[in-house]
Amino acid sequence: MKSVQDTIYNWLTIKVVADARPDDHAAQETLSFFEQLLTVDHQVENVRFTKDDIMYLVTYMVGGEEKVARFPVELIDIMYEQIEKEPHKYVNYPQ
Repeated sequence: MKSVQDTIYNWLTIKVVADARPDDHAAQETLSFFEQLLTVDHQVENVRFTKDDIMYLVTYMVGGEEKVARFPVELIDIMYEQIEKEPHKYVNYPQ
């Protein structure tokens, strides 16, 4: 990922899925991948997020400075909603 913003977007999208599906091995592995990108490639620390009816608000630290990113709920939740609509397409295979 070239930008912190893109990496946070992808991290948050899979974080929503991984949190809702803790037994989904692919989601957990993908989450770990994006967490590594954030910490190693972008030196991001202390990532937190909140959600209201309209936006996700992500706060994080880079070089001791707090940063904020905002994403519309419908943009982040679309992957999880697709999985819920068509679960047969997203089977959790054993490791």
